Amino acid sequence: MLFNSLEFSLFLPIVFLLYWFVTKHHLKAQNTLLLIASYVFYGWWDWRFLSLIIFSTSVDYLVGIGLSKTEDSKKRKGLLWISIFVNLGLLGIFKYYNFFAENFADAFTFLGGSIDPARLDLILPVGISFYTFQTLSYTIDIYRNKLHPTEDMLAFFAYVSFFPQLVAGPIERATNLLPQFFRQRQFNYQNALRGVTQIIWGLFKKMVIADNCAFIVNQIFSDYSNYSGSTLVLGAIFFAFQIYGDFSGYSDIAIGTGRLFGFELKTNFSYPYFSRDIAEFWRRWHISLSTWFRDYLYIPLGGSNGPTRKTIRNIFIIFLVSGFWHGANWTYIFWGGLNAIYFLPLLLSKKNRQHLDLVAEDRWFPNFKEILGMLSTFLLVSIGWLFFRAENLTEAFDYFSIICSASIFEKPYAFGIGIEKIGITGAAIFLMVGIEWLGRRKDCPIWVDTKRSLPMQWLICYFVCMMIFLFGAPQQDFIYFQF
Repeated sequence: MLFNSLEFSLFLPIVFLLYWFVTKHHLKAQNTLLLIASYVFYGWWDWRFLSLIIFSTSVDYLVGIGLSKTEDSKKRKGLLWISIFVNLGLLGIFKYYNFFAENFADAFTFLGGSIDPARLDLILPVGISFYTFQTLSYTIDIYRNKLHPTEDMLAFFAYVSFFPQLVAGPIERATNLLPQFFRQRQFNYQNALRGVTQIIWGLFKKMVIADNCAFIVNQIFSDYSNYSGSTLVLGAIFFAFQIYGDFSGYSDIAIGTGRLFGFELKTNFSYPYFSRDIAEFWRRWHISLSTWFRDYLYIPLGGSNGPTRKTIRNIFIIFLVSGFWHGANWTYIFWGGLNAIYFLPLLLSKKNRQHLDLVAEDRWFPNFKEILGMLSTFLLVSIGWLFFRAENLTEAFDYFSIICSASIFEKPYAFGIGIEKIGITGAAIFLMVGIEWLGRRKDCPIWVDTKRSLPMQWLICYFVCMMIFLFGAPQQDFIYFQF
């Protein structure tokens, strides 16, 4: 079920009313309703894959119980490996089997042999990369004695499948989200209004920004060889805002929906395009995934402690694995490696944590150095997005080579798209950037203090809704559904 669909616009109010008016005073009833609603939400896409999430959740629930009942190190490691094997095994079969089979066949052919690998004609289950990492963090934290396992099966199943963030995050740790299923939730009008506001802002970023950008980007990338370098630059810029509007928009809707039910989800995006270097960008982009890899991969590998060569190795491992997490394609792996190259100079010069504050925190406008930093970071990120968007590495390098040609100085000519479409989308992007700059100190830029400005809050929401109604593009899937 898509957040931007008619089905969800009916589903959400029904669940909301049942939750606060029928099960209001009964915690287990609320959790039961959320579990059923989550399975309906997920099964709406393909009910057969409910068996996967139920199986994965059951394994990790039992592993957690098992870890709590033994102090034997060998048994504890064995239980942990069961969780890792089951979760990554399912992810590997559905997401990576064909990739490895095809590349093995290519390598065999390169060496002079011939092999026809068996392919699995499988549909990638929506959200499998997200809930796999969510359940893995649970068992790993119990193994590390950082978390006590729960024996409440209902609460645990509801935690894993919580529908607002089930399909595309944020990837919630059990230490944050699971305890919220044990606390009595009381309806809070102001918190609900914050949720509605963030949902509206997320829909604006998805339907007005991302989906309109998608129309332009798809046209340019599908026929890039016939466009000038200057036009391809526009395609790269529009894709940078497409993926941001699409993914951060999903996170906003998820966080806002969670608030409607009395839950606080972690911030997943913190205005990443206002970053002054690539290290700051990765502290602000897909925060739940970046911190997951930091805590469960980078630090266990040794992090930045030890000799320089080991630090370089760890940086490349974490970025390459992050790229591979996004998809079974060499383009994602290259994208990850490229970001590792971007990151290394900052790390080796010990400047990777020089921008921990908010840009122009006490000022209306950034200074020249900050502007230069933000523009250069956006340029590097946009080059990386070319490889993320391309179908294969050949297409990505061809696209980039045209940008680097003399045609970059030609007037952009986007035949088949229309100057009006480009102009309206560009104006919407400019509006979004302006609003986010003014509201960058808040988790939702269009939120105001409702105690003093309740009419203003509703006026802003009404204005954004009108923008969605007037300029929202036809319904499209979220980009990260394929991951």
